[in-house]
This record gives sequence, C-alpha cells and structure tokens, in this order.
Amino acid sequence: MKLVTVAGPPSSGKTSVILRAAEGLCTAGINIGVVKFDCLSGDDEKRYQQAGIPVKTGLAGALCPDHFFITNIDACVQWGRKNGLDLLISESAGLCNRCSPHIRKVLAVCVVDNLSGVNTPRKIGPMLKTADVVVVTKGDIVSQAEREVFAFRVKQVNPKAAVLPVNGLTGQGSLLVQRHLEAARDVDTLQDARLRFSMPSALCSYCLGETRIGPDCQVGNLKMMDLS
Repeated sequence: MKLVTVAGPPSSGKTSVILRAAEGLCTAGINIGVVKFDCLSGDDEKRYQQAGIPVKTGLAGALCPDHFFITNIDACVQWGRKNGLDLLISESAGLCNRCSPHIRKVLAVCVVDNLSGVNTPRKIGPMLKTADVVVVTKGDIVSQAEREVFAFRVKQVNPKAAVLPVNGLTGQGSLLVQRHLEAARDVDTLQDARLRFSMPSALCSYCLGETRIGPDCQVGNLKMMDLS
C-alpha cells in the first residue's frame, strides 16, 4: 500500500485537491482511503463519504496535533492494509505553521493558497520546507504577477520541491498531483521510520493542563524572550 502525507494551513484547499486527484485515481481502479487529522472538529469526512472514499477522522482535542498524528499514523497504515487500500492519504492541518507531519521515504505534499499573501511561504516551517510537492491553490483569484511571486517565494524556501498550481474547484492541474501520488512508495509499516523534522518542543506545565499565568506556574521546558 502506498502512503502520502498531505498538510497545509486551514482552508488552503487540501480536501478539494485530494478529491480532485482521487477522481482520476478511482477511475484508474486505484482503491483510495483517507485519514483526516484535526484539532477540534471538521466536516470533511462527509465530503469523502459522498465521493465513496473510506475515511477515518482523528481529533487531537487538547493534545498537540503533531504528537497525536505520530502516535496514530502507523495504526492508520495497518487499517488501510486491512481494508485492502492501494493508497492511503493522511490529511492534517498545520495550525501553527510549525507542524511537521512528513515522514522520511513517504511522499510529502504541502498545500498552500495564493490568498494567504506572497510572504506566507517564508512564515511556514518544515511543513513546507521538507515537502516533496507543494500544491498552490486559488490562483484564479489573484493576478498573474502575484502567482509568479508566490511560486518564486515557495522555491526560495524549498528549491527541491515540485510546485504545482491547482484549482480545487475546476480540477485544473490535478492530473499532475495524481501522477505524483501514483509514484509514491509502498509502505507496509512505519515501525522504526523517522520524521523529516523534530516535533515542537515540550514538556511544560501548560502541556499538563496548567491554566494560571505567572512564573510560579511555569515549569519544564521553557523559552523566554529577551526584553532587556
């Protein structure tokens, strides 16, 4: 079974891009499934179900989404294999732009949109910098000059990535995404696999449920600003 990780900021068009690419893959007889990782809630599961795509949703709740993802992804791989999937796509939102859900030797896709501004690629961390493919959406809403600057900024941050403009509404450009998904490597297990980048640092008192503010309540792994 092939595995692909797809990540990107909320509302960047990840689900639409996946669904558009899935249309051609399903037509080619490829059995696709999706695991959707989110924080509090999400309705994308209904869209996948309407398209006839098996889907599982995991909500991190009060936990760090990165840590929730990595402690569950191998079980998701086994779920996909058990259900005879040819391709499993993991979809997760990089809510802090720092999230790093990409795994070595597993095809990594980052979805960003032109409407976020031409400086956005510089503000996104390993989610974009370590991706193999960067899909840029909503190009029909901005000018040609803005599209070119945005793509250039993406290349500055991640020179090795394939940058693909895709319209999630019409499906224009999704064939290129489909080709990359078809070329993904087979994965039997993620046991002993490695992330492409380290998780966000923890563990502090707030990670353990502390709500009070003040130095007496702040213990563990802390990083303080120099305001002198």
